[in-house]
Amino acid sequence: MDNTQGDTINLFEDEEIIEVIDLDEMEPDPDDLADDLDDVDFQDSRADEEGWETEDEMEEEQDDSEFTFTKHKGSVFCVSLDPATNTLAVTGGEDDKAYVWRVSDGEVLLECTGHKDSVTCAVFSHDSSMVATGDMSGVIKVWKVDAKEEIWSFEVGDLEWMEWHPCAPVLLAGTDDGNVWMWKIPSGDCKTFQSSACQATSGKVLPDGKRAAVGYDDGTVRVWDLKQGNATHVIKGQEAHKGALTCLACNKDSSLVMTGSVDGLSKLINTVTGKVVGKFSLDGAKGPKDEAEANSVESVGFCNILPLVAVAYLDGTLAIYDLATQVLRHRCQHEAGIVHLQWEESSSVVSTCCLDGALRLWDGRSGSVVAEYRGHSAEILNFTINREATFAITASGDNQAKVFCLQRPDR
Repeated sequence: MDNTQGDTINLFEDEEIIEVIDLDEMEPDPDDLADDLDDVDFQDSRADEEGWETEDEMEEEQDDSEFTFTKHKGSVFCVSLDPATNTLAVTGGEDDKAYVWRVSDGEVLLECTGHKDSVTCAVFSHDSSMVATGDMSGVIKVWKVDAKEEIWSFEVGDLEWMEWHPCAPVLLAGTDDGNVWMWKIPSGDCKTFQSSACQATSGKVLPDGKRAAVGYDDGTVRVWDLKQGNATHVIKGQEAHKGALTCLACNKDSSLVMTGSVDGLSKLINTVTGKVVGKFSLDGAKGPKDEAEANSVESVGFCNILPLVAVAYLDGTLAIYDLATQVLRHRCQHEAGIVHLQWEESSSVVSTCCLDGALRLWDGRSGSVVAEYRGHSAEILNFTINREATFAITASGDNQAKVFCLQRPDR
């Protein structure tokens, strides 16, 4: 994070609603955050023991999970961990609900209701004090975790993605009309970033907190200045993708953005110059194929400790490339299409979830499988791993979320 002492980011220009957001003040000490969560009174929770089952109670032929969360009555589409302590999870599902629950014992702390459609986005704010939930129809709600209550809501067009600012109580969302919305929570002060009338299919707030990269259905990418409200760079024409953007990732210092598209390509963009500085293609083709022939890129990510990037493809291939040369180092094959990938914070291990219902860990150095975990009876649609990479939580089409303890030979 590029925050010097006293730096401020004023994201909202309207004088009547203007408020300077001091990022130094917005980022409390992690110990204070943990203490705040310890003070939460969970006695009035609406949890019950029926929503939590242990491994011994499961009937699947193989179940490597430690626990199974079974409160949802439809497919579970998304899962996030609270960033402050990694002790709370939020899941959203086809039953038009989200649940905030404790990872250690499955106790439901908050049931998020009132949505009109499947909850496809659910994420904690940077300090874990709030949870934002969004459904496919565009209903967005923000909940105060300790008070167990809704504190703000808004309705936009069909929701494509939603993300909190990394160090301020500011929420961003992209919709199918091409707009990117930004709100200050809980006041609701709003700013919109408008572009061509096509879906804003993916978005990522850069770690510097000053910019956001947004990918669109027409293959273009825009880097937005959140304070000024203008696009500092637009990647279009020959440099743009030939199909809709599916995913975005950013490196730690905000200098590079990696994109993925249905055209089968992943590109590397310098956020300072706005230039495409790298292209990754699984088959070595110099240009993209049309959407009917392309092997869609479903997820991308940067390794934090080595100059490696990973690209996950719809045909089940996990490709690990050298960042500097864009040379393919390893090709790791899955039994079915990959949905999501995530590098561990402090290692060269990258994890994947797959349509075959398995969670796998891969060594980015060697390309070999480190571990494989099963237990779901349907595809895994999303997953997340804690900072220490000791456990993972998966969300599945079998209406369940599972907690897997990540045991590896080196531990």
